Amino acid sequence: MNKHSPEWYNGMYNNRELVPQAGAHIEFWQQRSQEVLRETSNSRVQAFFGDGQFENLDIYPVVNASKHEKTQLAPVVVFIHGGYWRSLYKEDHAFLAPAINQLGACAVVLNYDLCPQVSVEQITMQMVKALAWVWAHIGEYGGDPTRIHLVGHSAGGHLTALLMNARWKKFNKALPKDLVKSGLSISGLHELESIRKTPFLNVSLKLDEASAVKLSPAWMPKPKRGQLYGVVGGLESEEFIRQCLLIQTSWGKKAVPIAKVIEGLQHFSILESLLEPDSVVSKILKKMIKKSKIK
Repeated sequence: MNKHSPEWYNGMYNNRELVPQAGAHIEFWQQRSQEVLRETSNSRVQAFFGDGQFENLDIYPVVNASKHEKTQLAPVVVFIHGGYWRSLYKEDHAFLAPAINQLGACAVVLNYDLCPQVSVEQITMQMVKALAWVWAHIGEYGGDPTRIHLVGHSAGGHLTALLMNARWKKFNKALPKDLVKSGLSISGLHELESIRKTPFLNVSLKLDEASAVKLSPAWMPKPKRGQLYGVVGGLESEEFIRQCLLIQTSWGKKAVPIAKVIEGLQHFSILESLLEPDSVVSKILKKMIKKSKIK
């Protein structure tokens, strides 16, 4: 890996500096999310998957299904938010739930504790706990535990990629080896050595050389089950584009069939493209859901 200055890494990874409209995007997320939270107050379910302050999640069941669809359990899309493991919450991403429901899927939006109060490794284990809870309980809310798919943005893309390699049986013998059917990493971070070298981030993350390597999906073997899809905006920094392409190079095209640079989108607008049914990102998610057959 090329050696760069700390200032270079800061410039590559500070998306709020790279995107002048970053504040407006996050304001839109939060305002629209508050509307969705109000609109779904009678159908949305909050549940706790652990004892941590933010070990909780929101479930958005498919409520407008036809009579035929109501007799079947819906596929499940679990969303993991970004924020560099140190900011943002599930309540800031409720705006995505209706778009996931429109695909006929039950939406689950996860929370987790944030750095520096916890470590990235602890967050990873919280996500393992969360997915185990979803598998065990989502059937109570109309979701099919045999059709769980992950979507993660930025740091959430990193967590999504890690979960593709989770050893579910080691965590709980009752869990299936193929708990996660597929994952979508949107502007995901797939190696953390560069993040460790980014001063404005690592002051909170406190990664050292060993933990950065240990928590880098790109340096792990390819998953034995399921496929990961990667997308990144063409307007993102060269580092984010490299991170997206890296996971396909590392795991191979069988495990990562798509690692696509989508022109005209930046770090925030690429997530919002999920709100457009005909966007590239929405079409990929739709393909992921359809590939998992009802058993």
